[in-house]
Amino acid sequence: MALKKYKPTSPGRRGMLGYDFSMLDKTKPEKSLLAPKTSKAGRGSLGTITTRHRGGAVKKRFRIIDFKMNKFEIPAKVASVEYDPNRTARIALLAYADGEKRYIIAPDGLKKGDDIITSQNAPIKLGNRLPVKKIPVGSIIFNVEMFPGKGGQIARSAGTAAKLMAIEGGLAHIGLPSGRVMLVSEEAFASIGQVSNLDHNKVVIGKAGRARWMGKRPEVRGSAMNPVDHPHGGGEGRQPIGLKHPKTPWGKPALGYKTVRKKKKKLKQRVEKEVPIITN
Repeated sequence: MALKKYKPTSPGRRGMLGYDFSMLDKTKPEKSLLAPKTSKAGRGSLGTITTRHRGGAVKKRFRIIDFKMNKFEIPAKVASVEYDPNRTARIALLAYADGEKRYIIAPDGLKKGDDIITSQNAPIKLGNRLPVKKIPVGSIIFNVEMFPGKGGQIARSAGTAAKLMAIEGGLAHIGLPSGRVMLVSEEAFASIGQVSNLDHNKVVIGKAGRARWMGKRPEVRGSAMNPVDHPHGGGEGRQPIGLKHPKTPWGKPALGYKTVRKKKKKLKQRVEKEVPIITN
């Protein structure tokens, strides 16, 4: 999808890049697949802020996405390809032969009127979903299950794709966009193709107001604060951090701090002994 370039009518517009929605279907979202979405403003279950710099986003409704695609052997036709304000990828509305409608993550190149099916023996075609063991090695896949029947969890954001590298001993070796290789059951399902909206990382917000529409509040550098507010604060003029390692406002290590728990680390080492994880 191409990006839209704005005329420099103001300093905020100069250099701004946004989405070109001309390729999407100009339809209202399916009412039965909408859910209310209340603003949490970065607060957890206790009402305290757990993620800073969040709040004040534009009001929007949640689209219920079918990550499992578990209507087996029932063909579906793409009714529309739509914008989803809650995620980076585009979504597609599927109209199944039995009358049910569901939203899915749309692969790049999917168009209105295309046919999709989830089956043990589905053809290797864009958007089709089938077990990893039935997919040719080297194929590009997305919305991959980590555990059979749980629904897709791998490669779901805009422009991402995983690669089926090998199938050995009942396990499939999935190459992730990060370069890491993950092992999943060969019975896990995956969809053929790459997630839509490949140009998402090229968008230039252009102005602070646009970030506020997205719910991103201003961030202040620790070094610009007073010592009472941040470990990096204080000093005459601009000062370096003055610490061996940078810290969070609460005095915890900020960079390079190992967060894996000891129990989890031991379990990981045991799994690696039993099933060696391949890395590049």
